[in-house]
Amino acid sequence: MEALKQGADTLFILLGGIMVLAMHAGFAFLELGTVRKKNQVNALVKILVDFSVSTVVYFVVGYSVAYGTGFFVGAEQLAAKNGYDLVKFFFLLTFAAAIPAIVSGGIAERAKFWPQLIATACIVGFVYPFFEGIVWNQHFGVQAWIKATTGVEFHDFAGSVVVHAMGGWIALPAVILLGARYNRYKKDGAVSAHPPSNIPFLALGAWILIVGWFGFNVMSAQTLDKISGLVAVNSLMAMAGGTLAALLLGRNDPGFVHNGPLAGLVAVCAGSDLMHPFGAMLVGAVAGALFVVMFTLTQNKWKIDDVLGVWPLHGVCGAWGGIAAGIFGLQSLGGLGGVSFQAQLIGTAMGVAWALVGGVLVYGILKMTMGLKMTPEEEYEGADLTVHKISATPDREASW
Repeated sequence: MEALKQGADTLFILLGGIMVLAMHAGFAFLELGTVRKKNQVNALVKILVDFSVSTVVYFVVGYSVAYGTGFFVGAEQLAAKNGYDLVKFFFLLTFAAAIPAIVSGGIAERAKFWPQLIATACIVGFVYPFFEGIVWNQHFGVQAWIKATTGVEFHDFAGSVVVHAMGGWIALPAVILLGARYNRYKKDGAVSAHPPSNIPFLALGAWILIVGWFGFNVMSAQTLDKISGLVAVNSLMAMAGGTLAALLLGRNDPGFVHNGPLAGLVAVCAGSDLMHPFGAMLVGAVAGALFVVMFTLTQNKWKIDDVLGVWPLHGVCGAWGGIAAGIFGLQSLGGLGGVSFQAQLIGTAMGVAWALVGGVLVYGILKMTMGLKMTPEEEYEGADLTVHKISATPDREASW
């Protein structure tokens, strides 16, 4: 029976890892559909290469930073318990690799290729796993201190703060340090429109992310005996709430409509195992509204050229989700309890602060040493031709 349980748990978390791996195709197509046509190849290449760099760095360094477990042992030891520890690494890697995929959307269309890969290695090797270890592996006694202060630990079941807020708040200084796309904001105050290049691809990316998110959230239980249908339904309700709120506030704009469910899913991650479905729907609706309002402000009023709106989507909605778990997870509001608003506020603030520090240091150093931004000529030509020497749809094809 023990062997059967080990095999079932290994298969369970492996399937979760595969579902979240598929989400990276969603990141790729969401970015591909949003950027201009001359940057579509670059969007696809960045996500795949970022994931590959993340895999190597997290395997060699990052996983050890977060969990104190290394893989410099014999294969016989690694294969113990049906290789459960290996597939757990695989599952958590897909979370870690989401950070550079999130950042990629914010700095799209004008960032140099190689400096971003170096940033990916730094973020996945240390910045992200450092905080991951604090929240999910009791590092440095931080969770014990929060519990002693508030009565309970900071709760983040599937990463509203650990993954999404971390990615969004790392992206914010990266976007600001990089600067806007050339000619995006004119001297007379006008904003040059850069509409999405392909709404069907944008929608496809959103749908892939939505489906994969049920692996992201439900399989965060990590063992089969802890699986919860409540997590699945709460994710579903938050997705629906985010979609409808974005539809209404975004005035039928398809870009808002397809990012609305993602905003809801980002926000529900932290408390998806605690909330009542009605609470989850409300959390998702607030997140969808937050995305529309904050995206509009950043792009048009504050003139922060965050191409895919990753700071509003992941940063702001992720922070909202961390705090919301301490509200709608309370028994008085239909939740299961075991959370505290104060604990959630402290944990969320710590995550945001660490992400900002990490983003400023990594991208600030890269800007001073290698530079972050393409030249005006390279950006005008497009990253596809500048970096990869081919466009998404070459005008000339070989006839022989």
